[in-house]
Amino acid sequence: MNTGRALNDMLTRVLWLGRRIDPLLRPAIDKLVRPPLQGAAQWVVRHRLPDPGPGLARERRIAGEEQIVGEIIATMEKFLRREYGPGQAQRAGNTKTYGVVRGEFEVPDSIPEDLRHGLFARPGTYRAWVRLAGPGPLAPADLHDNAIMSIGVKVTGVPGTKLIEDEKNTQDFLGISAPTFTTPDVRENLQLQQEVWNRTPLLYFIRPGRSHWADLIMQGLYAKTAASPLQATYYSCVPYLLGAGQAVQFRFVVRPFPFRRVPLRPGPDYLREALATTLAERDVIFDMLVQVQTDPRRMPIEHAGVVWPERLSPPVPVAVLRLPRQHFDSPAQRAFADNLSFNPWHALLEHRPLGNQNRARLAIYTILSRVRQQMNAAPPIEPTGSEEFPAKASAR
Repeated sequence: MNTGRALNDMLTRVLWLGRRIDPLLRPAIDKLVRPPLQGAAQWVVRHRLPDPGPGLARERRIAGEEQIVGEIIATMEKFLRREYGPGQAQRAGNTKTYGVVRGEFEVPDSIPEDLRHGLFARPGTYRAWVRLAGPGPLAPADLHDNAIMSIGVKVTGVPGTKLIEDEKNTQDFLGISAPTFTTPDVRENLQLQQEVWNRTPLLYFIRPGRSHWADLIMQGLYAKTAASPLQATYYSCVPYLLGAGQAVQFRFVVRPFPFRRVPLRPGPDYLREALATTLAERDVIFDMLVQVQTDPRRMPIEHAGVVWPERLSPPVPVAVLRLPRQHFDSPAQRAFADNLSFNPWHALLEHRPLGNQNRARLAIYTILSRVRQQMNAAPPIEPTGSEEFPAKASAR
């Protein structure tokens, strides 16, 4: 084993130990440590930003962007083919599925006029499929993952012209449980994927000469040992159009309910079990809020490591995502979950993804989804929202 991999493995074991004691320390971390440390990290990031130029919702391509994206795809595809055999391929990111559950996406009639675009143009209720998952790139026991969870909301029955044609009637919204993305742009994302290929992902953050300490701090501050995937706020981290010339980020904020605690001896799939137990007992509701870009420098389009300040643009509610009581763990529904493709470009024109990370996702998600489905001999699925599966609870 080389020195870098040995160091990565040692740091990984330290993180696993930290995951076990995190529930005891987390209240103090969130209250006393997170605000000043996040403020310091964000100060450093903001003061290194290039001038974005005038104007809101303006994109600027990175030099060599297409080549960088091609290298990311090639590296991630190699990783998939190395790690998984035929019929066993998983997603290269947001890998471990805790559950794909049925949802209802409701657009109210109280949205401010300037936000009534696309899916939010008029009131309505839509069926949705909601995927709650871990970060990847592998699917270890839950306590050994890095604690940044993900959400994918696929709203079905959405009419209108879409940005890509592989799905005709869906609108996808993707987020993670941290307000900044793991990498600030595609150049750094390529470095991360190269470290993942080398089995040294933690060295991405600390490797001398190209360290990413601010990103490490931000991810670490939100990488808590979760008791349930239903107890997190999920952030888009990257911007999207909302209408013409107006950029937004969005988040899904869960409404309070009697939260669970982390088990004293969590099993390898305790997050799936927590999800199943909660939804067998009650509905869970998330509010979807959007934050409008008002300052091109403090709220950049091309850098995903900056938290958009709420004092410059308070988040505004635009929809309600309801997860009704249900069971979701039958073999048929698991197979359905594995074959779904989530892509931010499954979107109406009014919700076009913005920024280099989103531009890269168009090719990365489309091509890697196709690779995974080919490896598994599984045809792509565009769900209607009316799919039915036999009920079977996963909680034991």
